[in-house]
Amino acid sequence: MFKKLKETLTGHSAPESTEKAAAETTKSSSASQNEGSSADSSAPKKARASKTTTSSPESSDADNAVAKAIAKSKEEMEMTEEQKTSLMGKLIITMKNPPIIGDLVEGPVIAVEKSSVYVDLTPFGTGIIYGREFIIARDIIKKVNVGDVIAAKIVDTAHKEGYYELSLKEARQALIWNEAEIAIKEKKVLDLLVKEANKGGLLIEWQGILGFLPASQLKAEHYPRISDGDKDKILDELKKLVGTRLTVAIITADPKEGKLIFSEKGSESKEKEKIVSKYEIGDEVEGTVTGVVDFGVFVKLEEGLEGLVHISEIDWGLVDDPRNFVKVGTKIKAKIIEIKDGKISLSLKQLKPNPWTEASKKYKKDMPVTGVIIKFNKHGALASIEEGVAGLVHVSEFGSEEKLRKALELGKTYTFKITLFDPKDQKMALAYGGEKK
Repeated sequence: MFKKLKETLTGHSAPESTEKAAAETTKSSSASQNEGSSADSSAPKKARASKTTTSSPESSDADNAVAKAIAKSKEEMEMTEEQKTSLMGKLIITMKNPPIIGDLVEGPVIAVEKSSVYVDLTPFGTGIIYGREFIIARDIIKKVNVGDVIAAKIVDTAHKEGYYELSLKEARQALIWNEAEIAIKEKKVLDLLVKEANKGGLLIEWQGILGFLPASQLKAEHYPRISDGDKDKILDELKKLVGTRLTVAIITADPKEGKLIFSEKGSESKEKEKIVSKYEIGDEVEGTVTGVVDFGVFVKLEEGLEGLVHISEIDWGLVDDPRNFVKVGTKIKAKIIEIKDGKISLSLKQLKPNPWTEASKKYKKDMPVTGVIIKFNKHGALASIEEGVAGLVHVSEFGSEEKLRKALELGKTYTFKITLFDPKDQKMALAYGGEKK
């Protein structure tokens, strides 16, 4: 995350005077150690937060030198125009009160010791990275030099010596989540590697965070079309994408839940919108069936564009399984009934005469009719009056589903009376006039 100054998260450096002071500090500290001073003497005790205490007479020369560097940096440290326009710079400018736990702060490194790092947080004091936070961030700290400007997160303000306790890891995480939010707003496109697959989708890593790409958010050509919906087969298809790179966009970023959701569809929106713009609602099109699933049929209209025929738009009659009507690879004609968000909805049944139109001329309320029981559901029994026209015999008429199933059997014909008839909304309710067992 950190390089020298302009390559850091913030992209700028500390003033030259601060670097010189820090360099003098390091030199003085080394000299003191050669003369027998303790390498691990007590930490700097000047230029801390508002609760800073006066250093004791027993402080080592190295401590005093570091403290002088801190004091000097406080006097001379002023933000450059570049610093003021940086993300952290803007935060600091708007910060009227001293930082509190959870705030992101930034400043130049003024001392790097064996087990701690000191950061100038002018005008509020000095920050320290030590203990557990030092151990966690040791790989990053190895790359940090005196004078480097680093971003950190305040994790405690109750240090016994008055320092602000800092965390590099938490700051990095906060900045990454902030970057994710920006990526969502700007609809940024990312080229990422697929790490793993599960039955629900793909796992993709971004900036050290493992995110999820649901199968429903895959492009049409990557979507697993398994005819029988077998989850193990779906997983096998998804595994074929592991190790490949996909062009995706972040659609959800929730740092509290640690949730990062990707979509492959968002990245193709501009290109797809251009293709879709050629079509209009009402157009009759021809395409090739590329997939048949429980909820409908996918039809390829041209390269890079597919439409969906929902199960309710396959036929005017009852459709239990789309696989009984079309097969993958066959060419079919369909009608465009909706274009929304770059998606095209198709209908097969609307290319056929609407049987309810003719039914409106033949049937009316209270008329006796005969019908064949074609299906049971939670509401009752569905009786087909003619091809594409069916009415519901409600379960409440029998008292229970068990009694309904005893009185009416699948495939058998019974006489009913029409109690509700609305051909416009394609609704018909029937009353059974026979014996209720």
